[in-house]
Amino acid sequence: MKAEVKWIEDLKFVGKTDKNQEITIASGDSTYLSPMEMVLLAAGGCSSVDVVDGLKTANQNVTGCVAKLSSTRRDTAPKYFTQINIHFEVSGDELDPAIVAKVAQDSLEKYCSVCLMLDKGVQMTHSWEII
Repeated sequence: MKAEVKWIEDLKFVGKTDKNQEITIASGDSTYLSPMEMVLLAAGGCSSVDVVDGLKTANQNVTGCVAKLSSTRRDTAPKYFTQINIHFEVSGDELDPAIVAKVAQDSLEKYCSVCLMLDKGVQMTHSWEII
């Protein structure tokens, strides 16, 4: 996997992957995603893949999954995350709560590359509910 980040102007950059996908990144400009917002979204996206895949693998009839993330950051620079919680809102037909709990836990503790990487310096927690 390779990527490139090119400075455009001020504190605005364009990130481009080796699949030619682009995203604008900026600091101090609410029009674009900040680098820290991208990290938070990456954790939510990666863990959501694990939850949906885990439920499907367990033959659960999952029809929806929303990951709502909350975080705490240091007040002073460097303002890295100190805590992230991922709350999964899962919907489907006759979902087994024990299986939902297990796949959510396994995502953060075994499978999600982003969460496992962040867990080295960030308190990672999760919660879930069936909608």
